[in-house]
Amino acid sequence: MASGAANVVGPKICLEDNVLMSGVKNNVGRGINVALANGKTGEVLDTKYFDMWGGDVAPFIEFLKAIQDGTIVLMGTYDDGATKLNDEARRLIAELGSTSITSLGFRDNWVFCGGKGIKTKSPFEQHIKNNKDTNKYEGWPEVVEMEGCIPQKQD
Repeated sequence: MASGAANVVGPKICLEDNVLMSGVKNNVGRGINVALANGKTGEVLDTKYFDMWGGDVAPFIEFLKAIQDGTIVLMGTYDDGATKLNDEARRLIAELGSTSITSLGFRDNWVFCGGKGIKTKSPFEQHIKNNKDTNKYEGWPEVVEMEGCIPQKQD
């Protein structure tokens, strides 16, 4: 997984060596990009993005509420993933195992993999704050990347 680079290169989300979301596939957008997969089979269930700069948080909240138990949830930001986030959206993402979502701010870069029904905090999360003194790109921090093996859901 990789977050977007500034507002130029979109994020990339892969699972089992299959690219689920990327600029090349033309299915990423400004905000939070989300891919859902079956926790037992790895089958891709859905890919969507939610504009958290100029969009409305309500459809994102409804999407998060509809995620079924046992679903793997992969998220990556592009441009700005935080401006429209409210407490309810942040709580729903925290329930998927995120610890950084509570402090995600304007133009921060963030990638996360968690699961619906997870009982612990996910170890699969990277977050870089937007800081004008350390940003790699003018107005944006560097890309965050993450890879790893996600345990399958057991019955």
